Amino acid sequence: MADLFSPLTVKGITFKNRIVMPPMASALATPEGGITPKHKDHYLARARAGVALIILEHAFIEPQGQASANQLGLDTDEVIPALVELAKALQGVGAKVVPQLNHAGSNTTAEVLGGSEPQGPSSVENPRGRTIPREMTLADIERVVDAYVQAARRVKAAGCDGVEIHGAHGYLLNQFLSPLTNRRQDDYGGSLEGRLRLPLRVIQAVRAEVGPDYLLLYRLGADDGLPGGFTISEAREVAPRLVEAGIDILDISGGMCGYQRDEKVPPAFFLPLASGIKEVVSVPVVCTGGIREPELANSIVAEGKADLIGIGRAQLTDPEWAIKAREWHKTVCRARH
Repeated sequence: MADLFSPLTVKGITFKNRIVMPPMASALATPEGGITPKHKDHYLARARAGVALIILEHAFIEPQGQASANQLGLDTDEVIPALVELAKALQGVGAKVVPQLNHAGSNTTAEVLGGSEPQGPSSVENPRGRTIPREMTLADIERVVDAYVQAARRVKAAGCDGVEIHGAHGYLLNQFLSPLTNRRQDDYGGSLEGRLRLPLRVIQAVRAEVGPDYLLLYRLGADDGLPGGFTISEAREVAPRLVEAGIDILDISGGMCGYQRDEKVPPAFFLPLASGIKEVVSVPVVCTGGIREPELANSIVAEGKADLIGIGRAQLTDPEWAIKAREWHKTVCRARH
């Protein structure tokens, strides 16, 4: 029976355990989006503690897709040498490294974009309340697909172990999938098939760029958490399509307005979404959502409800969380024997 410290091999990449540092914005980048020494310190502390997979914070793929100031960027080849250095440092202590590619869509402001007007699937307000965007043209869509492809090329060139596409938390691909923000009348809107068209195109184009053997993840916002939004029932239809298009691991989250939850909400609040998706796909699934206790993380894996566990805020609070989880695991194993 698998548990939190069982290895897992996907596409020839072996994770030494099931602990993931999920993507969390740090605002440590330069104003242009460059990697800084603070990034290395931040991630290396968790990697040294024994985290198996580090998914780097969301990085914009083009200037038009920047979400906030001092966000990491993968929009230019100039970032490759610094990404090489960061990846080697983390891999050198046993962690696998997967940058996350993102486009803000309407989840940004003209101020962040240097005066440029935010773009989105339709000219409707983003539920996060930041702006009413200009509706993207077909030429805009083609530009964005290519931007994802080029960013993925940079990630692979830098020697990272894989790449993740961000499709949650009210950003562009989530906006296309959600009926709340996608009111388009063309092939990219309307039915679920139409709303899914851009996410599938991005996955297929990135897969073609990185090749069949490179690790490709997708962060799926499996429920908007808003009336009239994308739901888990639709997500269960979508997830197998994402896998068919080329995804190797599904990283499950939710909430179009982000993933923050009230302290009163029980931990593992995305477990119903993750386990619901795991029922309909054959690839590994990542579960996140306020998981702090090693015992809970271990039980989710042991019970087969998810395959990898994202420990986010608990690792921000305590960089040595994985060390303490390992000690807990050893104690449990000794008690059983």
